[in-house]
Amino acid sequence: MEIAGSGDLFLPADDSYLALARNRKLLADEFPLARMQAVVVVPKGNPKGIKRLADLLTGDVRVAQASPDAAAIGKLTREALLASGDWDKLHARTTVYKTTVNEVASDVKVGAVDCGIVFDAVLHDYDTLEAVAIPELAAAQAHIAAAVLKSSKQPQQALHLARYLASRDKGLARYKEFGFQPIDGDAWNERPEITLYAGSMLRPAIEQTITAFEEREGVRVTRVYNGCGILVAQMKAGQVPDAYFACDSEFMNQVSAIFPESQDVSQNELVILVQKGNPHGIRSLADLTKKGLRVGVGHEKQCAMGWLTQRTFTESGLKTELMENVVVQTPTGDMLVNQMRSGSLDAAVAYLSNAAGAAEHLDAIRIQGIPCSVATQPFGVAKDSANKQLAARLLEAIRAQPSQERFKSEGFHWLDPVQP
Repeated sequence: MEIAGSGDLFLPADDSYLALARNRKLLADEFPLARMQAVVVVPKGNPKGIKRLADLLTGDVRVAQASPDAAAIGKLTREALLASGDWDKLHARTTVYKTTVNEVASDVKVGAVDCGIVFDAVLHDYDTLEAVAIPELAAAQAHIAAAVLKSSKQPQQALHLARYLASRDKGLARYKEFGFQPIDGDAWNERPEITLYAGSMLRPAIEQTITAFEEREGVRVTRVYNGCGILVAQMKAGQVPDAYFACDSEFMNQVSAIFPESQDVSQNELVILVQKGNPHGIRSLADLTKKGLRVGVGHEKQCAMGWLTQRTFTESGLKTELMENVVVQTPTGDMLVNQMRSGSLDAAVAYLSNAAGAAEHLDAIRIQGIPCSVATQPFGVAKDSANKQLAARLLEAIRAQPSQERFKSEGFHWLDPVQP
């Protein structure tokens, strides 16, 4: 792949080879498929009574392994047993090293050895053998995935085939039939559709990414943009999307039972929006209490911005005085920007990203010394979504470098993913 620069899909037997290709910048998209577990293979009935690693170390047990330098199973076995401190003991008791995992199984089948270490999927082709799962090898797993190559001249068709391989009622059904342990894949659909709920302030940062995602994957993403308070109310009423991109963690926490594994993506801060040139001389929240000033804020119950604004006002110690000048509360920051541009407001408290799109007409004054004025935006995939894998790939697209640059240009601060 690296030398010839050709190919559309890469389907190795172990994810360590995907890692090599990924490090060499050869992969565009990856589709998890299944896993294989390292087990001890023995003749049917387990005549040597093998249950643990210690049973392989007795004098009358002949052991076969695949070479750690030639086969994925050998490499994974060595890594797992080096971690537990057992590798040297097993190495000393190994009768023979073979080139491939199938050769190990064949040696056990013909009686050349009493047992061997193989992947469980290999046993599909050996009806006279059985697998023994020993605790010392629990961590030795190979993860199978298909990857679309950057060199592909037909990436849409390659993605289409990869989605077919990763569908639970198509490719994954065959993996299961042949002894693999498939992932919880999506159901097959020629042109699947997912629904995304997202806070309105995220729209400028993600819309271009979603459009490109639709074109590349041959799918449809139905977007519902609104204030997060309104979106949460819809979800609590039973309208559950495949994915939710919240304006602030508080509004993800309110539906955490639906999205139990959300990931923080970005941050945005509240600012004071004023007319270009700041004619009223506003420098801080305290200045918003000036007599006769017309101030707009987000609606506390309808959007994360409004909820965060009320917290910030409370933390400032000026909430009562500030609210006396509030003449409008809206469900989105865009509405506040429109009212500022029309001249019906003198100032508004909105997100920095709202200001980024109106820099020709408005200035943004940072709110100093109040940590709660910063909002964190998490993305979650619904646990009961029928298209979890597709929704997860949408998150990958949002985390990609071109998307990061769009977020930053819209006034967001980027957060790197937390490694498990």
